[in-house]
Amino acid sequence: MEFNEDIIIEPIVTEKSNTMRERNKYGFKVDSRSNKKQIKRAIEVLFNVRPLKCNIINCKRKPRRVRYQPGYTATWKKAIVTLREGEKISIFEGV
Repeated sequence: MEFNEDIIIEPIVTEKSNTMRERNKYGFKVDSRSNKKQIKRAIEVLFNVRPLKCNIINCKRKPRRVRYQPGYTATWKKAIVTLREGEKISIFEGV
């Protein structure tokens, strides 16, 4: 399995993700074609940590209106990565 750095799109920073960080869980928006093994490998390479597990959630589209025109938001994939005790991802520490 080849590593692709485009798998991790962006970190998710919300109130809920901040409380999950206390339990060593970090959220990321990921490429919709990626699987759990690819995501775990990308986290290992990019942040130099060893994930215990990775949970994936497919976020469905939601109806929205823009200037009286009906439409939908885009679908996307979210990954919740659990790290070992004592490990942290540094990009979340400054938030």
